[in-house]
Amino acid sequence: MFPLPSRAVVRAMTALILVLAVLAVARPSRAASLTKVTGFGSNPGPLNMWVYRPDGLPPGSPAVVALHGCTQSADVYYTNSGWRRFADLYGFALIFPEATTPPSNCFQWFQEGDIGRGQGEALSIAQMVTYATSTYQLDPGRISITGLSAGGAMTAVMVATYPELFDAASIVAGLPYRCSPPASTSTCMNGPVTKTPQDWGALVRGAYPGYTGPRPRVSIWHGQADYVVNKANGVELRDQFTDVLGLSQAPASTTSLPGGTTMETYGGGEVRFYRIAGMGHGTPVDPGGAAEQCGTAGAYFLDTICSAYYDSRFFGLDTGSPPTPTPTPSPQPCFTATNYAHTQAGRAYQSGGYAYANGSHQAMGLWNTFVTTTLRQTGQNSYEVVGSTC
Repeated sequence: MFPLPSRAVVRAMTALILVLAVLAVARPSRAASLTKVTGFGSNPGPLNMWVYRPDGLPPGSPAVVALHGCTQSADVYYTNSGWRRFADLYGFALIFPEATTPPSNCFQWFQEGDIGRGQGEALSIAQMVTYATSTYQLDPGRISITGLSAGGAMTAVMVATYPELFDAASIVAGLPYRCSPPASTSTCMNGPVTKTPQDWGALVRGAYPGYTGPRPRVSIWHGQADYVVNKANGVELRDQFTDVLGLSQAPASTTSLPGGTTMETYGGGEVRFYRIAGMGHGTPVDPGGAAEQCGTAGAYFLDTICSAYYDSRFFGLDTGSPPTPTPTPSPQPCFTATNYAHTQAGRAYQSGGYAYANGSHQAMGLWNTFVTTTLRQTGQNSYEVVGSTC
């Protein structure tokens, strides 16, 4: 027989069991992350659906649908556009449709089969909104939509074909609804397509004949040095949606904003037109920690002004109650190594002789044993480039 343990040993063992039980129950919840969603509908697009919901997001919260530009992905737009910051701050969900058409993953804003109500990519995006509103108990009266370039043009498509789904919209470096069909895409991208405001408005009204409900408010952003989508498209968008909303094409007021931005307000503010002097083609961001700053500068994310900040306010999202904050996470580990070593360790990948961080897809430089980079882990198999110290 084994000797009976002492009373002190029994107490120690009991305490250890209690500690282990508490730890098993009190495991911290996983931080919110971008999550892929399937089974949201027939998806004739076909498109991918990704969703971000801040931890503790209560029922009845609003949402923003965000459409990336060509050559981008849902993850790239989520990571760099600045929208996640305000989703966490103000308490709203983000829905990221993702184009899958090779070679550039552009939304098909110029294809007849994708820009009509009840078909193609337009229907896929509408199904995402309906699914998310029901599944996550979002407020159907507070769904907004934004997009860059081809995503901006598809935003105009959605506002025209499904006006009942959206409270407001933001079109960034985009194009008017039906500025292309049956013409080629280059017609509107390279220069203006001259129509009267009434003609532009008639194209939107014709997308959903007989609709008499409210129309979404619209903000328009366009760089005045845009070399991809001619800046005339910003003016044509202004004409199209002021006509749809029954407003004058003369601004009611003009305001100077940071980053060389001029904001023109139409009617009672239902339409806003942001002209950004000297800016090329991309989403306006303004990296930094101030209240009006957001985003990460890079390809097609241009350091001028935080458009997500102004659009969050335009959408009325800054008046909501933010979700219950989660505990501050522990500092994430950093890794300093050559770009070749990072790829061998699974923290990065190489393409065309260059290394890119997993998850953020940030460029790290040449893929070799001579260039050294510091990466900080931000999630499971996700890293971001940081300075030499972390």
